[in-house]
Amino acid sequence: MRASGAPPRTERITILPLRNSVLFPMSVVPINVGRPRSVRLVEELLGEESALVGVLTQRSAETVEPTFAELYSVGTLARVVKVIRLGPSNYSVVLNGLGRFRVVEPQGLEPFMHADVERIPEPVQTSPELAELGQKLRQVTRQVLALMPNLPKETASILDNVREPGALADLIASNFPDEHASIHVRQSILEAFDVTHRVKLVSGMVERQLEVLRVRQEISSEVQNELSRSQRDYVLRQQMRTIREELGEAAEDDEIEQLRERIARAELPPEAERVARKQLSRLSSMQPQSAEFQVTRNYVEWLADLPWNRTTPDRIDVREVRRCLDEDHYGLEAVKRRIVEYSAIRQLRKDKRGPILLFVGPPGVGKTSLGRSIARAMGRRYGRISLGGVRDEAEIRGHRRTYVGALPGRIIQALKKVGSRNPVLILDEIDKMGVDLRGDPAAALLEVLDPAQNDTFVDHYIDVPFDLSEVMFIATANYRGSIPEPLKDRMEIIEVLGYTRTEKRAIAEQFLVPKQIRENGITEAQVRFTPEGIETIIDHYTREAGVRGLEREIAAVCRDVGVRLAEGTLNGQVTVTPEHVRELLGPEKHRPELAERRLVPGVAVGLGVSGAGGDLLIVEATRMPGKGEIVITGNLRAVMKESAETAVSFVRSRADRLRLDPEWLRKIDMHVHVPRARAVRDAASAGVAMF
Repeated sequence: MRASGAPPRTERITILPLRNSVLFPMSVVPINVGRPRSVRLVEELLGEESALVGVLTQRSAETVEPTFAELYSVGTLARVVKVIRLGPSNYSVVLNGLGRFRVVEPQGLEPFMHADVERIPEPVQTSPELAELGQKLRQVTRQVLALMPNLPKETASILDNVREPGALADLIASNFPDEHASIHVRQSILEAFDVTHRVKLVSGMVERQLEVLRVRQEISSEVQNELSRSQRDYVLRQQMRTIREELGEAAEDDEIEQLRERIARAELPPEAERVARKQLSRLSSMQPQSAEFQVTRNYVEWLADLPWNRTTPDRIDVREVRRCLDEDHYGLEAVKRRIVEYSAIRQLRKDKRGPILLFVGPPGVGKTSLGRSIARAMGRRYGRISLGGVRDEAEIRGHRRTYVGALPGRIIQALKKVGSRNPVLILDEIDKMGVDLRGDPAAALLEVLDPAQNDTFVDHYIDVPFDLSEVMFIATANYRGSIPEPLKDRMEIIEVLGYTRTEKRAIAEQFLVPKQIRENGITEAQVRFTPEGIETIIDHYTREAGVRGLEREIAAVCRDVGVRLAEGTLNGQVTVTPEHVRELLGPEKHRPELAERRLVPGVAVGLGVSGAGGDLLIVEATRMPGKGEIVITGNLRAVMKESAETAVSFVRSRADRLRLDPEWLRKIDMHVHVPRARAVRDAASAGVAMF
């Protein structure tokens, strides 16, 4: 070291920049040279013996031709040991590091880099602290070498021959793998002129790597132990399989292994997986001929086949959902709006809970097919459960496994069939369930259709909780009065009203006619339905809220065209007009209700609720000489009979206000007749018309 305040002793040397590497004193390394400046420098030094060159490391490896500002200021003075020509403008140079230097003044970049530098002599320090640090560094490095067999072999042999702590630190830093010591760390060690500080830096680097290697070794040991345990289990299982083959039980063993693999792939929740593994253990110890073996195997297969964690991605694009719904159904704006609202909320909130809807409406308006359309619009799978005539609570919750032939309930069966835990499930005809001694299925549905409970639904057969919260339940019914109030309270009721005459004509033109033409093997060039012909079918051959009867009549017309086409008697295109409809379908089956609304005494018109939505109710009354009897005909039910009697009592109690003789009913008989009373539901809505 120079005296304090003395000017530095400088010398001018050529500079060779390096990237991705740091050269240390007392180390010999080969360097590939290919950049133009570096190539010119190497070619300049080719004829010299023991040429000296200064080696500086780049701050950024991406720089192609660096300036002095892009190089570190401290480097290593090296002797050129050997130059090997690899090709045009490509050399391999072997350098031997001699000592450190610091750049004092850059002198130029062309034709290669020059600079005035100051050599940094290696200080000779001897102290107990430094000796202790050097000994500790040597011990830690030996431990690292024991855990890193990929280090250069000469490192281990030279380690004991280097006595100076500073040289030892340089040796270890130069031979440390690049993935464990970055360029910045190596450069900071090179710039550590104080030997004690340098040894501490290298010790810290080596100790950090030692901790990493120890943790890695522990992990490797655990993995090896696990592999050894798995190999041992495999050998034992192979031996067991050989023994079972000798006993003739190999097929059952293979079946149990397959069940175990299916359980592993099913991604069961912890509780279900624990139950499945317990049943598999029991299965392994059972005789295949026993009845319990078959029961347990069927149970495990059900656990493996259920979609515990399998879902389908939802289509939450509101515009796409709206387009799919409009493609499949005409009208029904209230239903479509509710589904679009749900999709919009899913898009904003990412909530996976499905709504529970109840579609109430007359037959044929598209309640069930609307559920299929909703599934397609949302990108979900579709399942349908028919509840009409179901009287057993076990149909919903399943049977307990102790019963012979036990099976899960229809909910679990539907989920297995669709293979997804978030389908659209249609609970069809929910208003037609019955009650008997085996329980009330409507009561069993209370848990299924309760959003606060159905995430832990327990089927009696499966006997472990299954999450139904992502299922979109859609129930359908014709009459809401038959549904129990607690069950009705859990569902969002949407009225699916009947179609008007205009809507039926639009549905026929857009959906029914193209469908029947396609299904009957004819083309639109062979038959054309006029709007008047479709209206004739609607007015005179169907009387319904839906369009099923309309579709049947249109199908009859298309079949007639198909028969004529097959017989070869079809000439040109058939135009379906009102006259053609009457010729083919026969006399008109229904007359318009307006024809019955005659403004004559004794005839009144009311409204009644029917399975087809609603209907006009004609009430006819007449009087004759008699003894005050009242005759009510038309197959009226109890409530409507009471309405008729109430109307008569009201008239008698208000005779003076109506300017009638108080004894007007004594000498006459009254006959009240409702021609179409059987077509409407029993209710008090006809009371005013009867009055």
